[in-house]
Amino acid sequence: MKSRQSWAGLYALEVIRESDTPLFRQLYLQLRAAILSRRLRPGTKLPSTRELASQLAVSRSAVVGAYEQLLAEGYTSGRHGSGTYISPDLPEPIEGNPQRRKKPAAPIPSKAVQLQPLGDFVDVTMQSDQRPFNLGRTLIDDRTLELWRKLSARTFRSLDASHFGYSDPRGTIELRKAICDYLQAARAVRCDPDQIVVTAGTHQAIDIVIRVLPDRNKEVWVEDPGYPLTRQALLAAGATVHPIPVDGQGIDVGRGIASAPNASAVFVTPSHQFPTGVVLSMARRLELLAWARKNNAWIVEDDYASEFRYGGRPLASLQGLDEGERVIYIGTLNKALFPGLRIGYAVIPHSLLRPFVAARYLMDRQPSTLSQAVVAAFMHEGHFAAHIRRMRVLYREQRDELVAAIQKQLGADLTVNAPDQGMHLVAFTRRGLSDTAIERAGHQHGVVVRPMSRLYLAAAPRSALVLGFSGHARQTIAPAVERLAQALEMQSKSAVARKAMAKR
Repeated sequence: MKSRQSWAGLYALEVIRESDTPLFRQLYLQLRAAILSRRLRPGTKLPSTRELASQLAVSRSAVVGAYEQLLAEGYTSGRHGSGTYISPDLPEPIEGNPQRRKKPAAPIPSKAVQLQPLGDFVDVTMQSDQRPFNLGRTLIDDRTLELWRKLSARTFRSLDASHFGYSDPRGTIELRKAICDYLQAARAVRCDPDQIVVTAGTHQAIDIVIRVLPDRNKEVWVEDPGYPLTRQALLAAGATVHPIPVDGQGIDVGRGIASAPNASAVFVTPSHQFPTGVVLSMARRLELLAWARKNNAWIVEDDYASEFRYGGRPLASLQGLDEGERVIYIGTLNKALFPGLRIGYAVIPHSLLRPFVAARYLMDRQPSTLSQAVVAAFMHEGHFAAHIRRMRVLYREQRDELVAAIQKQLGADLTVNAPDQGMHLVAFTRRGLSDTAIERAGHQHGVVVRPMSRLYLAAAPRSALVLGFSGHARQTIAPAVERLAQALEMQSKSAVARKAMAKR
């Protein structure tokens, strides 16, 4: 009984009731720090939520919230009927005893991808196709539209001198402060406004990162399967791209180290891997940070669509765990609001800030101050947070509508699960159906689907359809699935006919 009563004091947990930080988050941050520093060892059983709430004189809901966040991010695991335990598979701390580090895996033959002709990289007309179920689409409701009109009109009415000259290539201080406040609160990013650089979106931020990578080494890791435009931008810049396989825990860091231990950077989507949707496990996150710190490598965290999580609170960023300033954090407002906005951001480590800003200046001089003024006002006045809350509900409904329609009409041909986060889902094909053949048949029936098999480089491809649900009104989804069913029927008949011809 004594050990239970001394538990909170032993690990110096305390809450500051006057703080603006919610109690559950104070507890979460302190417990996370104790886990990462090994003051709480792997396998340690945590006290019950009732017990800890009683010890700290806080509501049980605050402790439950902290425990749920730790569980969602992989710091803890639950055992039915037993309690909550510190995850046993977390690696040693980044600054751990070097004698206890595992020997590096033996190098494996690299499957580096080399440059192709630039014109063969991407169909630039594909992204503008508005038909279901194309990716990257967003919706805005009447409330957001009216607010945007009012704020835009107000900005033009008050057209001051700042809009008629050159400005900071990083972006206006008003918008950088708004983004900084948002990232600290919503994504647990460690930053100050001086570190934030406003970009035209994720693609420009990645392009700048590529330009400022050390000339000594242009070897990089990318996820396999992964986001094709990131890979294509790297190849166009002459980088040597090493595809690293993705499994149920995210990118396989051990395979990356074995394939290209001296790579200068890794490009990852840890919160919602594209396209599979898996979350990078906590053990892999810490392993990746340790490798980057040891090798002076950069981790480029693409945190696309992080706002849209449908089960529990958003997961904390990888950057928020980084004690060595090795993570370049990239995000975008183009998916949170609308693609035509063309505003994104990057949080740059201090050591890389000067060359990054210089490259941004040489590339594009500065972002539009008029657009920034509207966005800054939208965020400062609380409209952005309200918009995200409304869109999260809307997109969840559209996700559920798509999942239900697929299960009802295409259950024999496709296997699908509702993702907890993001703006797309993955439907795996059955009965040997080809995702590329379905793509071609879908176009003939007015449906856009992306074959996942094309997103692989070296890993064995899986046949699946990548379907966007965020930008397509709910009432259009079921009819589009009917057309997709017709496309699959046509593809199946064609396959049968080809087999019959082959037997003759």
